[in-house]
Amino acid sequence: MVLKKLLIVGMFFMLTGYFTGGVQAAEMKIGVMNVQKIIAQCEAGKSGSARVNQKFKELQGRFKGEEDTLKALKQEIEKKSSAWSEETKSAKIRDFQKKQRELQAKTEDARFELKQLEEKEIGPIIKALEGVVVKYGEKNGYTAILDSKNGVIYHDPAIDVSDIIIKELNKSMGK
Repeated sequence: MVLKKLLIVGMFFMLTGYFTGGVQAAEMKIGVMNVQKIIAQCEAGKSGSARVNQKFKELQGRFKGEEDTLKALKQEIEKKSSAWSEETKSAKIRDFQKKQRELQAKTEDARFELKQLEEKEIGPIIKALEGVVVKYGEKNGYTAILDSKNGVIYHDPAIDVSDIIIKELNKSMGK
């Protein structure tokens, strides 16, 4: 008898909308965006990426001669070391190792320089993107807009707002 009364009271609350948690969840509007795609395809991202690629090629060209010299020295050591005296052999090996360390240090400095340039180019885009996403989300009634590459395992392509965000970002950054 008590069970029947509890069941009736529970049904009453459900029918009158007392438990509205499920209804609220249905009203949520969620969008996803691909931040990498947006940065790669917006005008500021394209020009920034071009500058980073240009710097990469410049640095790569700068080290090409040193890499070739190292390869030639290594081949010389491998081919002629048996005919050399121990003193000559160890001097050539030390020279090779020294040049290799110098090249590694220069390469590491170049990587750091590229990383700084990339951050300089992308930083303002990310900042502008945050503002654009907030403005777009508020204007269009979104509860949340998520990055599709961070924790979203599946989403319906219909809720992807990346292309719209690219257009809004281009407008916002004046490109």
